[in-house]
Formats: sequence, C-alpha cells, structure tokens
Amino acid sequence: MVKQDELNAKLKYYFPDFVVNKGLSNREDIIRVPKFVSEHLLTRISEESDPVVFGERLMKVIELVNTLYPEPKDKDRILDRIIIKKLPCKIIDEIKVEVDEKHEIRKAIIPTLNLTNVMISDKIVEENEQLLSTGIWGLASLKYSDPIKDDDGNPITLPVFIEEFQPFHITNIDLEEFIEKREHFTLDEWIDVLINTIGLNPEVYTQRQKLILISRFIPLVENNINLMEFGPRATGKTHFYRNISFYTRIISGGHVTPAQLFYNIARRTIGEIGMKDCIVFDEVSKVTFPRPEEMMGKLKDYMVDGHFERGPKKATSLCSLVFMGNIEVSGYVPIEDVNYVLPDCMRNDTAFIDRIHGIIPGWELPKIKKSEVHLSKNYGFSVDYFSEILHELRKLDFTPLIRSMIELDKVTIRDEIGIYRIASGLAKILFPNKELNKEELALIMNFAVELRQKVADLLYKMAPGEFEKKKIAWKYR
Repeated sequence: MVKQDELNAKLKYYFPDFVVNKGLSNREDIIRVPKFVSEHLLTRISEESDPVVFGERLMKVIELVNTLYPEPKDKDRILDRIIIKKLPCKIIDEIKVEVDEKHEIRKAIIPTLNLTNVMISDKIVEENEQLLSTGIWGLASLKYSDPIKDDDGNPITLPVFIEEFQPFHITNIDLEEFIEKREHFTLDEWIDVLINTIGLNPEVYTQRQKLILISRFIPLVENNINLMEFGPRATGKTHFYRNISFYTRIISGGHVTPAQLFYNIARRTIGEIGMKDCIVFDEVSKVTFPRPEEMMGKLKDYMVDGHFERGPKKATSLCSLVFMGNIEVSGYVPIEDVNYVLPDCMRNDTAFIDRIHGIIPGWELPKIKKSEVHLSKNYGFSVDYFSEILHELRKLDFTPLIRSMIELDKVTIRDEIGIYRIASGLAKILFPNKELNKEELALIMNFAVELRQKVADLLYKMAPGEFEKKKIAWKYR
C-alpha cells in the first residue's frame, strides 16, 4: 500500500519545479480553463510559504484566470475596448500564427474570440516558433494599431496587435533527467504518480483499474497506434484526453470531412492528422462522414502505415487514433456486445476492425461521482510539463527491447504489430528507464495481448469464415 503523504514528499523532492497539488487544480473556481493554463500558474506559487501569503497568491491565480480568459460573448466588449476606446487589453488564450503567403505577412488567430487576422510582433513569433505549428497557450497583451493594407488600400488585418506574449509552456524539457529520476520510485509508487497526474485518487481504484486508466497514455507516447475504448459515461475518458496532452485533438461526434482530417485542398493546409500526436473520436457512434466509403478508404489506408493522400497532397504522419464510445455496463462484457456503439460505416467493416490494435475495457472502471472521493488531493506532474514529456517519449522506440525479450504465438502480422505497439507504449510510460524484471514484463505483455485478443475475438464473431478462433500467447525468449 502506497502512503500518499510519503509519495507527495518524494515527488516534490525529485521534481520540485514540475509538480502541482491536484486538489488545487481541481477547484471549481479554476477548472474553466484548460489544465495547461491553471497548473502552469499553480506551479509558480509555493505551498511552503506563509499560509496567508500562499492564500493571497492562490486568489490572484484564480482572479487572473477568471478575469482574463474570455468567453465568446466577450468578443465585442474586448474589440470595443481596443478599437473604439484605444485601450490595451490582456487575455489568456491558445494563440496560433499562420503565414499569409499572398501578402507575405504573419497573422495570429485568437480562437476564443473567433479572430483570425490579428497582427503580431515578429519578435514574439521568433521567440516562440511553436506558434507557427500547434499554437501555444499564454497571456497575450493586445492593443490598437493601424491595420495592414493591400496595394488598393483595403485592410488585410484587424486593427488589433499582439504586442507581448507570455507563454504558459515549458520548452526546455530534459527527458533524460525525467528518465533517470524514475528509478527512485517503485512500480506501485510510479503508477500512483500517474493516476494522481491524471487528477484521480489512486486509493479508490484497484491495480487492474489503474492499469486500464494508464493505458489511455499509450496513444500519447506511441506513434501510429489505433485504439478503441468503450465504457460508461463519467469515467473520465474525454476529460483525460482534453486535459493531459496539448498535442491531442478531440472530435466529439458530428460531421467529419476529409479536409478537416487529412488535407484542405482549397486552403492548401494539412488537416488534424498532420498536426497532432493523437486524434480522439469521442462519442464515435455520432460521427458521420460526407461520403462514408471514400472517407473510410482513406482512414483505413492511413491506419496501416501512417500514409495519406488527398488531391495533390501525399504525406505521412505519426498521429495515433482513438475511437471512444459510451456503454452502460460494468464488469466482464463479451466484446461482441459493445460493437453496436460504432457507426454503421465502421461496425461491419472487418478491414477497419483489424486495423485497430487493441480495445481498452473501459467498462471495468467505476463512474467518477464524488469529487471528495474520486478526485486527487495529492501531488502529480503539472500538465504543461507532462504533456511535453509524453510528446518527447514518442521519439523513443521500445519495440526492439520488447521483441528481444519475448516471442508471440498464434498471431497474424497485424496481431504482432498491435501487441508490440501496445507493449511499447506501456513500457515507455511505466519504465521509461527500460529497467524492468520478468514479472513487470509479464504485467505489460499480458495486458497488451488482452487488448489485442479482444480485437481477434470480435473479428471471429463478425466473420468466422475469414478469421479463426484463437488464443494469442506469448513466452520469454
């Protein structure tokens, strides 16, 4: 049994600048902003100071968040302040910069205010190059400035200028230091650190349930892996992906187009798959495609080896895919009883199902009901830091290590690929230092095989003439 007080002290000792009290970041008065923002700010205040001083600092963080993070309805109020009254304004948002090729200028996007043609200082972009790729959360100082005009005198930007920008983003991540410090924690302690980092209380979950929760990290640390998760509402599926990695995009049901996902021919821009580490199809039963056969063809091609093409564009991506569905069951569930959650274009497509590397049994997780019971009050890694660690772990390949230690039996090539990618992802998050014994390897392999076995069982149920009934096995070399 891990003692949380001792674990908190150990985590603060080895990672003093990168941990946060999750009890604070789960407060109702601060959760309206993404955890990338709130936890970045919370790591800047110390609980070791005088309680009164700490309380004052905490209230300043809460006030900053609630005052400067705008809602869409605030757009005209903010523009009135800047353009009409000529007064400066500060906001917290995810700023993205695009290059206007025609006019050879940079334009900033402020999503919350639905502004796309905002001027921005060249110095800001040069100091924060990620603005040009994925965008960065931060504090932007806005002011009035005469708009840039074309040769005919027509404005091509808004009279709004981002003068200063303070990123809520850690850029100098030392992955080696993170890996080295892993050795100071037992496996049980490390698992609890990960559960606390998610924002959940490890004391209310079994070891099996903790492993299921941790399996959600796999597509964030492993390239080109395709997973499904089915489970009840309120088990934290969407909340996890929305709040643990800056490099994830959630598509919640609705109409999904090839332009959105792969490549926009009209705008000549890469879609979400080329921009993110992981795309999550939330409430997958409600996902629709404009031309299902064409879209499924492109999706299945991509799921094989990460290649895609649309129109004149041919490209590759390392982006992983997660398909999530809600079912109201608990305990053991035959896999064929959850297939109904998929939309028609996916449900009966064995080629698509075979490209899924594993199915996470989210139905075994309890619902998150009471915050005082299910949410963490302990320390975990701050999301802005851990998001970058997850992103950096994608650059490592643990598959050769796993292959050198075990061999599989009764598998197809796709079984093999799926199992090794799941095992590699689990090994990265649990043993980034690559130090694991046979018992710990068995924990990883048994779980990896189980997730792929669920796919094999489903394929046999769907097409028994094409797919054999089998029991996938593994053994030590």
